[in-house]
Amino acid sequence: MVIDHGGAVVCSASIEHVVFASPQIGWAEQDPDDWFRAACAAITQAAAAAPGKITAICLTGQMHGAVMLDAAGNVVRPALIWCDQRTGEQSREIESRFGLDEIIRLTCNRPLTNFTLTKLLWVRQHEPENWKRVRHILLPKDYVRFRLSGDYAMDVAEASGTLLLDVARRQWSADVLEKLGIDKMVLPALFESPVVCGKLRSSIASELGLDAGIPIVAGAGDQMAGAVGMGIVRPGMASATIGTSGVVFAATDRPALDAQGRLHTFCHAIPGRWCVMGVTQAAGLSLRWFRDLLQIDSAKNVDPYDLLTAEAAMAPAGCDGILWAPYLMGERTPHLDPGARGALLGLAASHRRAHVLRAVMEGVAFSLKDTLTIFGEMNVPVTKIRLGGGGARSALWRQIQADVYGMPVEILQAEEGAAYGAAILAGAGTGVWNSVDEACDAVIAVRETIEPGPATAVMQAGYQRYRNIYPALKNI
Repeated sequence: MVIDHGGAVVCSASIEHVVFASPQIGWAEQDPDDWFRAACAAITQAAAAAPGKITAICLTGQMHGAVMLDAAGNVVRPALIWCDQRTGEQSREIESRFGLDEIIRLTCNRPLTNFTLTKLLWVRQHEPENWKRVRHILLPKDYVRFRLSGDYAMDVAEASGTLLLDVARRQWSADVLEKLGIDKMVLPALFESPVVCGKLRSSIASELGLDAGIPIVAGAGDQMAGAVGMGIVRPGMASATIGTSGVVFAATDRPALDAQGRLHTFCHAIPGRWCVMGVTQAAGLSLRWFRDLLQIDSAKNVDPYDLLTAEAAMAPAGCDGILWAPYLMGERTPHLDPGARGALLGLAASHRRAHVLRAVMEGVAFSLKDTLTIFGEMNVPVTKIRLGGGGARSALWRQIQADVYGMPVEILQAEEGAAYGAAILAGAGTGVWNSVDEACDAVIAVRETIEPGPATAVMQAGYQRYRNIYPALKNI
């Protein structure tokens, strides 16, 4: 994505890469060289379409993936990516070695299979010959940067998701490295997100159709860059994004901790700020699952989701007692239970399909509100919520969220995603704007504000009933 100095998108391009390989159940691996191939092709297309010179580059990408390189910078083995689930034993080992309270104190997070550290320990245990070759560890976007610039670098926001960072101090954790026997020399230099950390190499610049020496700004993982792209940069601001999964994200001025580790606490892409986030595994996936189950296809070029939400709007708020627990893929926030399962409760003969469809939409909003409830327990202020993803495109889902959250929600003039946030960071890091705050104030506009409506009381009561579902059904 290319933006101008006013923040307007002037062109963009995308290239597919291989999604992932799964050599065994629960495993997920990707070839880092395939990311680089796709990135170069997309950059070349976008640069060719740009009306002027490219003056700065910034990257964003999937978090947590473990890219292991040898002394010459060659990939040792395919990267274990964020959704790889083979490292349950290593997660338990970390918790046992430190104790849950201590590892949360050191890193602000509890060990999960998603985090990079667990993947490194797995390779060390199960592939010792590969581990002996490892001299550098990067995350996905940082591997692409290495190929572009030759620099081993990482931003602190992205490093927060490794379980190797002292998130409060924004530096590698000496305690974690020492206790687990990880050599600090394999880790890259750390930078704040809007800081130049390298320059485009002449050898690759000519292939991309760009000038050599273009500054490369550190960037951030997809969640933090996406938050920048939505203007979620100051304390009090939060976003609720419904894609396949759902994420509730808030900016903070301190490393706010949940003692139970139900949320992620990371460095934000803004120096001196942090963020907290909770995840619903099957948010938009719930509605897609029902769409496929009911075999709803588009008719006369109408989006099937438009058909579903139009039908759901025919049911009353509260769905005459139906509740949906969206645990189709287990659940992260707040239960941290991969064995949790979905449930549709309160069915009666008088219910129709519209009731069920609306219940699914309400249940997803209830699940996202769980994260907001934990924010309240942690004294993380939320005065403004911006909606993103598919949940922001449906008028019904927007209103349901306003009613469930009990506060106004905002829709942006344009939601461009994490790539837009990275482009903002590129400008802020090279003087187009004096800060990320200034950039967001200048380029991000709110299109609409939706106030909580007459159904708010019904939704608040429904949420309290919803909270009883998981403990009641856990044993079965």
